[in-house]
Amino acid sequence: QLQLVESGGALVQPGGSLRLSCAASGFTLDHYTIGWFRQAPGKEREGVSCISVSGLRTNYADSVKGRFTISRDNAENTVYLQMNSLKPEDTAVYYCAARQYYYCSGFPYEYNYWGQGTQVTVSS
Repeated sequence: QLQLVESGGALVQPGGSLRLSCAASGFTLDHYTIGWFRQAPGKEREGVSCISVSGLRTNYADSVKGRFTISRDNAENTVYLQMNSLKPEDTAVYYCAARQYYYCSGFPYEYNYWGQGTQVTVSS
């Protein structure tokens, strides 16, 4: 089976932090570019961050630059999204996705494998 499973979503207060994890099973992530996307109620899915196969290139949406950090641990077959200084507008379902290519993409249709999502709610 080829699966991605997100975890780490929670209810957190503004200014707080969360670390999301994306664990792969059935395949090895070290051949895949990994992206994080999010979708808020009534809005389209948007790219948040991505990391290249090598891990040497990362991209971030302008709305999260300086607050979010993507990383990968190929030995653990897991990709992480560290989220700091969270804001209410970060509230969304967060998805990880994988595509078998070297470079980042912010377009959902270019990704082959998707997790089921994890809910992040930022509220006081």
